Amino acid sequence: MRYLALTTLLLGTTLSTMTIAAEKEPLNYNIVNVQAEATRQVSNDEMHAVLFIEKTNKQPAELSSQIAQLMNQAMSLAKKYPQVKVETGSQTTYPVYDNDNQKLKEWRGRAEVQIESKDFKAASQLISELQQNFQTQSINFSVSDEQRKKVENELMVEASKSFQQRAQIITQAWNKSSYNLVNLNLNTSNYYPQPVMMRASMAKFADVEAAPLQDVSAGESKVTVNANGSIQLK
Repeated sequence: MRYLALTTLLLGTTLSTMTIAAEKEPLNYNIVNVQAEATRQVSNDEMHAVLFIEKTNKQPAELSSQIAQLMNQAMSLAKKYPQVKVETGSQTTYPVYDNDNQKLKEWRGRAEVQIESKDFKAASQLISELQQNFQTQSINFSVSDEQRKKVENELMVEASKSFQQRAQIITQAWNKSSYNLVNLNLNTSNYYPQPVMMRASMAKFADVEAAPLQDVSAGESKVTVNANGSIQLK
């Protein structure tokens, strides 16, 4: 009896070990990779602009003071437009040498103002006023973070449903009754074209009040959610 009991115990232990090994064994049969995506064209609702001033002076202290004065004027002017976010950008000062004798000729300074707003009219008006002293380096458009996240959440649902539909089609094509989801990855990507269109002059306006607003076209951006993963056919 003791021998029989020991044999039964050993058999039970062996079966348990085999069961655990089977559970840890990776899936390596009837595995199919599936991909799907959902895409939407979204109107750009945020405007970004960079304006700059560039001045030269033989005295670096005077140059710094001149640029600081113009930057302060710009920030003060921006307060008229609370719906427009304005920040100071990069600022540099560097020496300029004579090409012939390589002696110090003068100092040159450059400073930037960065503009961001969903109110295109207000942003364009501010740009027009700033162009008394500033030049426009770039104007571009994008989808705001709030709008992009909203669209991405909707597309995640669409991409997931598309993934399930494809998984079901594959299951039927292989004459299987069902499938198990092994893993699923959802990735987002955004494509921002360069839809900048400006008909207003980039030169300094002599009469700010009479200056026309910049005629801009914000365009659209493509937002995509990719769904890729694996299923096991049963």
